[in-house]
Amino acid sequence: MSEQRYRLHWVTAIIEILKALKEAILPLIVVFFANGRREGDTGLWYIDYLSIIITGSLLIILSVSGVIKWLRFQYWFEDNELRIESGLFVRKKRYIPFERIQSLDYTEGIFHRPFKLVKVSVETAGSSSLKKSEGELTAITKEAASQIERHMTEAKRKRKQPISDDSLNGEPLLEEALEAVEEKAVKVFSLSSKDLFILATTSGGIGVILSGVAIFLSQFGDLIPYEWMFEEFSSIIKFGALIVGLAAFAGLVGVWILSVIMTFFSYYAFTVTLEEEDIIITRGLLEKKRVTVPLKRVQSVSVIQNPLRQPFGYASVSIHSAGGGVGDGAKINLFPLIKKKRVQERLEAIFPDYLFEEPLTKLPPRGKPFFYRIDFLWMLPVIGALTYFFFPYGLLSLLIIPVIIALGQWQYRSSAYTIHDNQLTMRFRGISLQTAYMTRRRIQSLEMKQSYFNKRKQVASIVASAKSGMGQHRGHIHFMDEAEAERILTWYEKRSTRKATSSFQLADESLEVE
Repeated sequence: MSEQRYRLHWVTAIIEILKALKEAILPLIVVFFANGRREGDTGLWYIDYLSIIITGSLLIILSVSGVIKWLRFQYWFEDNELRIESGLFVRKKRYIPFERIQSLDYTEGIFHRPFKLVKVSVETAGSSSLKKSEGELTAITKEAASQIERHMTEAKRKRKQPISDDSLNGEPLLEEALEAVEEKAVKVFSLSSKDLFILATTSGGIGVILSGVAIFLSQFGDLIPYEWMFEEFSSIIKFGALIVGLAAFAGLVGVWILSVIMTFFSYYAFTVTLEEEDIIITRGLLEKKRVTVPLKRVQSVSVIQNPLRQPFGYASVSIHSAGGGVGDGAKINLFPLIKKKRVQERLEAIFPDYLFEEPLTKLPPRGKPFFYRIDFLWMLPVIGALTYFFFPYGLLSLLIIPVIIALGQWQYRSSAYTIHDNQLTMRFRGISLQTAYMTRRRIQSLEMKQSYFNKRKQVASIVASAKSGMGQHRGHIHFMDEAEAERILTWYEKRSTRKATSSFQLADESLEVE
């Protein structure tokens, strides 16, 4: 392979500067306003403008550091490896073998698209962080990104089979291989304009925005004039509760509109393509992202229906991937919004080894009270306290009791499970209805839980855990028949027995060969 060294595009310097400013925004604001309220004039200009001088110096330092980071970053190809050399004060070298690279994820931000650039994130099986990839090329041309793919394909092809004598440098064979991959690419799913609108209007983006506002207030609380805001709010209250209610309603509508816009930009042109052993997900309007998920890293599949979408027959599908740094994390939205009746057909096209059918085995009636009994018991002291301290309005807290019972019965009716050959399917509900599909070899652990009261009623709970990034994705069935829980444990235990049997068979075969 060529040992020629390559640099990133000059846009990288601007991105690095903005990234540094973003991380240092709080200290910069504190320094800038440090002596802003000081009255009088000392007569020494460098004292009077000390905060401005320090802020300007920090801005210059951050800008220079961004340019130096760009100048000192290089990458090249050598010995079937992608090699990266970077560092501002300390030089760092990272060698990534092409055979270890699981995927190359592309992102096109607002600074990339005008110059037809992409950010390339290199993901390997050993990526240990959900947010940081094994290697990152901040801004390179699309031709340079294709060059990395060609080198990676060539290295993996050489490892699988030797180069034929028909090609001196391997390029013709490489081009044929790439063309073959393109021909095998199949579009499995795309989000229509109608579904995108429904997704945006029913998303949970309001919670994200409100949490962001809370973080902002915690960081910049000292700079906000709360006394002035309180006085203004007091004057507004004088106009009556109607005005206050309208203002609160307008604020909620504004937040909802903002969440709709954010979701629309994020999931615009959402497409899922299947290319041999990889799932390719592309999405985004202002920032276009391309995420590659190897099929062999998928550990479990979940179909989720929230209460807003379920009555209209809509669901979302997520997959959980092993290892860190895949796309936006270990849980990946495969189908953000899809008609429930189309889920089985689309998933079977991607995962032919799974059986995507609804679980049929329901829970016994004796397990129903356990779904709301515990919540009912711990809520009684709360209801008593509210009734005592806020009588008679505290009596309204009694309405919590039928809500708890109704939610428990809803969860009981929704629960079901099925064992089919090497697959465990579990359907359960918190508020949203979730159906988890797990194969036996992907389940990391299976746990049976049973309290004293559960044992008296001969019911038990099963919790199955599959790897999801650096954590786990758990599926559960609560208060099922005790004998059925034991049967599921026995079914799972066969996995270790089969592994031991396979090892003995391999040992016998090796003896026969000798």
